[in-house]
Amino acid sequence: MKLITGMHLPRRTFLRGVGAAVALPLLDSMIPAGRLGAQTSKALDKPRLIAIENSHGAAGSNAWGASENLWAPAAVGRDFDLAPSALLPLEPYRDKLAIVSNTDVRMAEAFAPKEIGADHFRSSAVFLTQAHPRQTEGSAVFVGTSMDQLFAQRFGQETPIPSMQLCIENVDQAGGCGYGYACVYTDTISWASPDEPLPMIRDPRAAFDQLFGAGGTAEERARRRRSHTSILDWVTGEVSRLMATLPSEDQARVDRYLENIRELERRLQGIEAQNSSGAARELPGAPAGVPDSYTEHMHLMFDLQTLAFESDVTRVFSLKMSRDVSGRVFPETGVPTGYHSQSHATGETGVRDFYEINKYHVGLLPYLLDRLSDSMEGDASLLDKTMILYGSPMGDGNLHNHRRVPFIVLGGGNGQLNGGLHVKAPDGTPMANVMLALLHQLGLDDLDSFGDSTGAFSITSPKVLP
Repeated sequence: MKLITGMHLPRRTFLRGVGAAVALPLLDSMIPAGRLGAQTSKALDKPRLIAIENSHGAAGSNAWGASENLWAPAAVGRDFDLAPSALLPLEPYRDKLAIVSNTDVRMAEAFAPKEIGADHFRSSAVFLTQAHPRQTEGSAVFVGTSMDQLFAQRFGQETPIPSMQLCIENVDQAGGCGYGYACVYTDTISWASPDEPLPMIRDPRAAFDQLFGAGGTAEERARRRRSHTSILDWVTGEVSRLMATLPSEDQARVDRYLENIRELERRLQGIEAQNSSGAARELPGAPAGVPDSYTEHMHLMFDLQTLAFESDVTRVFSLKMSRDVSGRVFPETGVPTGYHSQSHATGETGVRDFYEINKYHVGLLPYLLDRLSDSMEGDASLLDKTMILYGSPMGDGNLHNHRRVPFIVLGGGNGQLNGGLHVKAPDGTPMANVMLALLHQLGLDDLDSFGDSTGAFSITSPKVLP
């Protein structure tokens, strides 16, 4: 990073227009020269967190799939082969990949006879809380404060939006969903407190509007969309005035950043136009801003996360990729069976088809990793500064068990993560132990416990740790 003498823009610089507030990325002009500049750079050097949950477990979590290494590779340590596993698409980023195998999510299991069979209706609530949900169909829900919210409550208050919660599938159900469990346990993975679930945003347009303050009212937002104008048209004068004061390198960065916003907005407008045209949809009833393509939807959500991190509007995201018992078919895999049904496959062919779905889902992650890697903040990329969790609270989807669940960690964690590593936990290790260690690495090192943890399980060593 080039330190600027004289001129110094505030880090919280916004381009403002009527109903719009576009935060800027970190610029050289925001860093003063000398000792003050070094102190400012350190103060701005903050970790980001993305927690991604997928339902239904993995083909590599059943006995035969594990023997074929359909999720975790055979070798522990650094000399592992990803080729047989669903993690193969992450090979280009293996130096940013930590695989944690053989952990359990026992808080998602049945604790009483009346809870038996309800694994799908409580699992999502357990993923980031590692706590057992109270069985209720009413408002007396209770589980635990989720990992992402512990981080947001400690460090998210420094940003305009403490955290954002995104999802891909429908989560607007109410009341009870099954076996005496409220739908909210299935609908969200983020809990601000044990009895405070946070709503998740499915519509990329709604997330875009939240990030950029696009229109103070629903009527203003609808009017802007009908006119097909860009949010950037509202701040043209501000952009011109700012550019006249910036050095060339900062001008180029602002140009790239604004063009990325404009391109994302073009894509959203195209999706909305198509979905409002009256043509038949693959997702009847979905909001106009939700694309029928699963891949496109995921890419939009990843682009939104990258822009939010660039502008430091928020540092915390949770993303729910699927809803339990989802019957969605993924044509890209060549598997014609719905997701939930395929998770119950038992024969070799059926398990391998489920593996293809697992690999397809994992194969979406490099898009996010590419975007974060290409975005520099100071002397490091956003990927270097971000901790990304990906996993499921379920193991063998056919047995509905929560043992040997799939779980990986990606990114640099602001210098705290050790990639290129496969760590296998001893039998019976709670996933909460890993999450406790990760929370320590994120700066919450005063936490003594999390969920059903029995101690922190570090993933910074290639050895099997206690």
